[in-house]
Amino acid sequence: MSENDNGMIYDLWDKPPVFELILLSLQRLCAIFGATILVPIVVNTTVGEPVLSVPVALIASGIGTLLYVIVTRNRSPVYLGSSFAFIAPMIAGFAIGGKSSIFSALMVVGLVYMAIAIIIRITGNEWINKLLPPVIVGPMIMVIGLCLAPTAIQEIGLDQAVIPINNLIVALVAFLTTAVIAIRGRGMLKVIPFLIGIIVSYALAACLGMVDFSGFFAASVFEVPDFYMPFVNYSFNPAALLTIVPIALVTMVEHVGDHKVLGEIIGRDLISDPGLNKTLFGDGLATFVAAFLGGPANTTYGENTSVVGLTRVASIYVICLTAIFAILFAFSGHLTALLAAMPNPVIGGVAILLYGFIAVNGIKLLIQEDVDFNNNKNIVVAATMLVLGLGGATLSIVRGDLSVSISGMALAAIVGVVLNLLIPERKDDTEFTEVH
Repeated sequence: MSENDNGMIYDLWDKPPVFELILLSLQRLCAIFGATILVPIVVNTTVGEPVLSVPVALIASGIGTLLYVIVTRNRSPVYLGSSFAFIAPMIAGFAIGGKSSIFSALMVVGLVYMAIAIIIRITGNEWINKLLPPVIVGPMIMVIGLCLAPTAIQEIGLDQAVIPINNLIVALVAFLTTAVIAIRGRGMLKVIPFLIGIIVSYALAACLGMVDFSGFFAASVFEVPDFYMPFVNYSFNPAALLTIVPIALVTMVEHVGDHKVLGEIIGRDLISDPGLNKTLFGDGLATFVAAFLGGPANTTYGENTSVVGLTRVASIYVICLTAIFAILFAFSGHLTALLAAMPNPVIGGVAILLYGFIAVNGIKLLIQEDVDFNNNKNIVVAATMLVLGLGGATLSIVRGDLSVSISGMALAAIVGVVLNLLIPERKDDTEFTEVH
């Protein structure tokens, strides 16, 4: 097993041997599975109703990824999954206009993506580079990764006054197994650290009595997911639209950032080839189809970027087989139940590396793009975005019966863009006085 010139063990168009291909795809699925199903679980738990279907979310993820690969002509090793950025807006949208308004608004999000992609195709992407320079994209990636950090902590149970010892043991085994193999692994082991970490910790959790297999035994071999009826049940609610659609700006920043970081990892400029117009159009089409089926919005997955960076496997064959597995698993009652029964500490232990890697990629982007933090303007923009994004800031606008809330990542992205456009550059800019 040798490396390519860009350090990849399997580059974009390299096809691993069949057995390795299957293992690498299963590892990728395990890495994205927890986050993909977590979005519908969190939304359903919060609103107290089955708004989103876990199997439909998996199918939407798989179909969306395959559509993205087709649109980008096999030139970008991106995997699309359920977007965390839309959790709070979907919950708010449900309270405003019910279940049907959520999916109609998400379809509009997909159309917004595709419209911007067409504009970029016509006008070029220079205005996007000006709107979303590295000083905005880098902190936004950091915010995305660090905003996910509490999820990993909660999955392990480290947010509780008394931590269940079994949770700690399983999470520690998941973390250490994945980390050690990623750093010290050789041969095939080196490219599947997450899969090994999940298998080992899952088995340990089962031995400790932490796995409930009742759902597995009660499941059917083949189960048809509960698809929502598009255009029949959907309705457009202006307030819900204004609550959900603006989040497209956040996921657009995430989209640009993930492609820049992934491009740096694999040694390719994905913004130029296949081009931002194609990647945005593929992402938008995936979100439109996901909402059409009754699933959550899709987005480029930082977890996938993490796996590519740590395993050095960027094969498009792995991406496509992972998407196919996601679709097949959604129709398999036993496999879905087995993955759904995975204890939270297993995902939490692995997620420490996954989510941390996303945040670190934001820092790497700032370094690689030579963002000058001796420039006070850059300090103001980045610092403001980090505080607003990580602090959970919320801006609510109420006019009559219409109420719109912009919070967290969305607010950070919007304020970052506005500040960067409005604050003038100063050639004699000097850094802030150090505080002792």
